[in-house]
Amino acid sequence: MDHGTHHTGTGHDDGGRQAHAGHAGQRKGRATWGTAAKATLHCLTGCAIGEILGMVIGTALMWGNVQTMILAIALAFVFGYSFTLFAVRRAGLDFRTALKVALAADTVSIAVMELVDNGIIALTPGAMDAHLSDALFWTALLGGFAVAFVITTPVNKWMIGRGKGHAVVHAYH
Repeated sequence: MDHGTHHTGTGHDDGGRQAHAGHAGQRKGRATWGTAAKATLHCLTGCAIGEILGMVIGTALMWGNVQTMILAIALAFVFGYSFTLFAVRRAGLDFRTALKVALAADTVSIAVMELVDNGIIALTPGAMDAHLSDALFWTALLGGFAVAFVITTPVNKWMIGRGKGHAVVHAYH
């Protein structure tokens, strides 16, 4: 099969996954720390945008901590998935297949990142009650992102090494 023709997302009931199975298989067992760090940074970017936006919206609406945190986490998932979704759509996948790829690629990474980041914020004394203008808010948030990056990178390396997570996305590059 011509490599350029299977990126269109048409003519394949499987969204082109069979044509790409060889690519994902080649990556299995060969995950590098650099690849894992790039995948984690990609995920962290979407999570950070969504989470900060959620906190700004929740604060502007004068919501409580729980409602604001729920919104922030939900938006972290939305933005985290959307980065991958748009990338694989540009590669020619139809929306349904692209959504499946984004969910497969990012769910574990985003979940680990959000668990760690929000856990740090929740455990930092005073951070939950800090305002957006307080240094404590930003210190806890950015510190949480840094720790989440350190913890999520080995998770992504492990997943990519098994042909899961962002290895699924790399099959469409």
